[in-house]
Parts: sequence; structure tokens; C-alpha cells
Amino acid sequence: MAFSDRAPRRLVAVVVTYNRLDKLKVTLARLLESAAEELAMVVVADNASTDGTGAWLAGLSDPRLDILSSPVNSGGAGGFNRGMRHAMEQHAPDWLVVMDDDARPEPGALAAFHALPPEKWEAVAAAVYFPSGEICEMNRPSRNPFWHRREFLRTLLGGGRSGFHIPPSAYEGEGFGIDVTSFVGFFISAEVVRRIGYPDPRLFIYGDDGIYTLGLSRDGGRIGFEPGIRFEHDLTSFAGASPDQAVQRGRLAPLWKVYYYHRNLLFLYRMAAGALFWPALIAIIPKWLLKARHYGGDAGVFLRLLRRAMVDGLLQRKTMTHAEVLDLARRPGEE
Repeated sequence: MAFSDRAPRRLVAVVVTYNRLDKLKVTLARLLESAAEELAMVVVADNASTDGTGAWLAGLSDPRLDILSSPVNSGGAGGFNRGMRHAMEQHAPDWLVVMDDDARPEPGALAAFHALPPEKWEAVAAAVYFPSGEICEMNRPSRNPFWHRREFLRTLLGGGRSGFHIPPSAYEGEGFGIDVTSFVGFFISAEVVRRIGYPDPRLFIYGDDGIYTLGLSRDGGRIGFEPGIRFEHDLTSFAGASPDQAVQRGRLAPLWKVYYYHRNLLFLYRMAAGALFWPALIAIIPKWLLKARHYGGDAGVFLRLLRRAMVDGLLQRKTMTHAEVLDLARRPGEE
């Protein structure tokens, strides 16, 4: 049945933004180019931006825009939690589609989503590309190698990320099931959101999308990768680099990000590996400690943040406030 032959699903977009007004302008223009039957509303969760974003948003009058301003920056996790919750409570969606402020659907992407059979998936991951047309590595979906024999063997035999992330050839094929994806071009049915809840705001940044989508898969949810739904992610400085390579070249900055990155990865690894989590730490921890060499004079601060991240990650604690993380990341002599 063609999209035009059935009642369209009510789709609401959630965009989280923080101090990237130039990117946000492009994203909102692209979203609002879509017809109302393809995209009913756009909820913008502004994480207390300080670059004029709030004033610019306040001057917009499009009836499909709903601006949700926060007095504090709650990170991407907090923004998606707040934005998705507001969209569900105020706009009665059938589906949500979520993205960062520097990501947006390519022309025809939303129509491609609506053309999918409604019962095919409970959540859908788009194919994400850089503006140059290269596959965006950090948004490449994956299958959990601890759940699938083939991916486990590929990873174990030295495949690295390529062992469990979908191959480039998948971007030219048909849709298929995955376990984990990012919050760039992620479509999720309202029924599933009501069933599993919202992203954990205590994660702040890093891994909140992976933890949320892996949790959905673990609970029996069906996530499909659909290469015909294309999104653009304007991360031009990292084109051609994996997330690990990008971190190594420029190291995590500001330093406080070290804490969230490593703590949240431990949460994700434990969920993915199950009983094999503890043996896997034998390989993970030395690799992380060696990263100190990339931090020069900040190696001591890096190790302090890493040590606390590992303790909290292993004990599954999420009690550190952002103010406490910032304090932990202070260099000697800084106030």
C-alpha cells in the first residue's frame, strides 16, 4: 500500500541544541520544508544556550515549532529525555524522530519513512552521511557481538569496530535488524516509548543513545536499519575518522568529558556483554590507561577523572552532579 493510500503516521521531531545556532538554523529549515502530513511538529529542546539561540528561537512563529527552553544545560541525555517526554505529553505522536542540532533528514527521507509498512519495525535507524557523502562512522549502527556468533567471531579475530558495526555494503541493500544505534535519525514508535520510557538524563552525554537502543533490543524491541532513509550529519572536521580516532587526535576536550565518556561506556559494555563483562575488562582497562600519553601535562587530571569514572561505572553509580564533575576536572591552580 502506498503512503498516499493510507492515513499517515503522526510524526513529531525532537531536536536537542546547545550553542550551535548556525547548525540549528539549517536543521530547522530542512525539517520545516517537509509537508505537515510528513512532519506534524518539531520540538526544540534548548539546553540553556548562550550564543543567541534562545533569542533567535523566540523570534520564530512557525505553528509547527514548539520551543522548550531549559535554565541549565542537562547534556544531550537530559535534552532528549525532556524533549521526548514533552513531545509525548503535548503532541500525541504516533512516532518520534530524534536528532542533534547539526543533523537533519536529506530531502525525501521522511517520505521514505512513511512508505515503510507500519508493522515492519518498532524503531528505525536512518543511514547517516557526512555532507561530503561519506558514511558517518560515529552513527554507524551495530549488532551486539555478544548476542550474535558471527559478529562475535569477527570482533574476536581482530575486526575491531568493523567486527560488529554494519558494513558499508549494508548502505546499498535492504533494511535489516540491528541492536544499537545513535540518536541521529532515530525513529521510535510512541507505543514503544510508553513501554520502555525515556533516555536516562543522569548520563549527561556519551552513550545515552546506545544504552537506550540496546535496552530496547534486549527487551525484545525490533529496530531496523533502513538505508533508504538518509540523514546528513554536519561533522565535517571528523569526516573519514572513527570516534576513537577523533578522540585520539584531538583528545577529549574539555577534560570533564573524560568522566562521562568512560563511565557511560562501562554501563554500555556491561549491558552488552553480560557475564563476559568482567573478563572483557582485562583488555579494556589497560587500553584506557594508555590514553594518558595523549594528554601531556593534563595526564594527571585525565587519570583522576578516569579513576572516578571506572569506580562509578563498575559500581553502576550515577550520582555525580555535573558541578562535581567540573570540579574534579580542574587543573592544579585553577579556581
